[in-house]
Amino acid sequence: MDRKIIDPRVLKGFRDFLPAEEMTRRGMIAAVENCFRSFGFLPIDTPVLEYAEILLGKGGGETEKQVYRFTDHGGRDVAMRFDLTVPFARFVAEHRGVLTLPFKRYHIAKVWRGENTQKGRYREFTQCDFDIVGSASAAADFEILLMMRESLKAAGAGDSTVHINHRGLFNRFLAGIGAADHSVTVLRCVDKLAKIGAGGVRSQLETALDGGQCDRVLEFTGAGSDGAAYETVLERLCALAGKAEDTEHLGRLRSYMKDAGVEDGFILDPSITRGLDYYTGIVYESFLNRLVSIGSVCSGGRYDNLTALYSKEKICGVGASIGLDRLQAALEELSVTASGGGARAAVACTAPDSAGGAQVLAAPLRRAGIACEVFFEPVKLTQQFILAEKKGIPWVLVPPHDEKPLLLRNIARRADTEISGAEAAVPFILNRQ
Repeated sequence: MDRKIIDPRVLKGFRDFLPAEEMTRRGMIAAVENCFRSFGFLPIDTPVLEYAEILLGKGGGETEKQVYRFTDHGGRDVAMRFDLTVPFARFVAEHRGVLTLPFKRYHIAKVWRGENTQKGRYREFTQCDFDIVGSASAAADFEILLMMRESLKAAGAGDSTVHINHRGLFNRFLAGIGAADHSVTVLRCVDKLAKIGAGGVRSQLETALDGGQCDRVLEFTGAGSDGAAYETVLERLCALAGKAEDTEHLGRLRSYMKDAGVEDGFILDPSITRGLDYYTGIVYESFLNRLVSIGSVCSGGRYDNLTALYSKEKICGVGASIGLDRLQAALEELSVTASGGGARAAVACTAPDSAGGAQVLAAPLRRAGIACEVFFEPVKLTQQFILAEKKGIPWVLVPPHDEKPLLLRNIARRADTEISGAEAAVPFILNRQ
């Protein structure tokens, strides 16, 4: 009886990564991780599964519709994390006794959302989060803003522009026009401005606000649509909502930007609201200068009350998240290739029983930080050189055989160099990276 073959396939919104793609991802992760550590941030990890009430306690709305939620074998109501911020809030509350505040963390891991797929957006994707908890200082906000641009640059994406707004300012404005009770609805409608335009947003706002209120909201969110300078937009917002701590905070951030000489990389944009409920202070999204059309690749904000869901102690926080998959899609469109690659060298197989000696030859290269592969089959050397070329391996060590000495083959130049030992190959390979 013939065995039925199962069609090999992946679910919609999920994908495999071939070696070339995964090397690109690993290179990006290594680059941003080095950037995070250079600012003094430390890594953590949390479970994929959490109790549903942990994840959905304040996500709400669209988030609850997108979460992967089920009852496990123990009858527990569980869900897969949809981002890394909510699990981090639980993490801080649970481990508060051993954390020294302010605590700087980064977390690079996969998350899951059952949303519609599109270019650069999947149902399983990797986020690179970095947060500071335990400091309400504008200096902490500025460090996150600065890290957003630095980490994207480190990943190879070049310069980016960060668009900033303040949830407190927007909520205060809504209270001033009598729309405070509809703040969640308004914020989520405005968050769709780039996708559906002002007309589409107005149509959605009209389900909760009157015509005059809709006009005022669109006037507020459009205060920076003409490309005016940060200071000019801030003056307009003060005129619409009055001055308060939130506008002073935005002004203080601007002074930090100028002191650091990075003011050109930031725009005050009142149309930025972020859809999640837990943001309470500044919010921001970043766009690649060379590919604005792909949308925001790094976003976040301040969430002063998030840990109150899990602890009586109020712990403030601010952070951002890089969407690694969207960033990778952007780099591919920009034809940015990953730095590094697989093995830099290989050891040819010249006899059926040469595996032990081949590993001895590879060891000095590996100790020198050179990735070295060992070939297993004693086929013709020309075939092994072709294999190395296909794999992108630029150097091959050919062990002594048939009275021939140890040779180092430069694959690109088709040239051999006689060397005294494997250690002698190291300077050749390192000098020609």
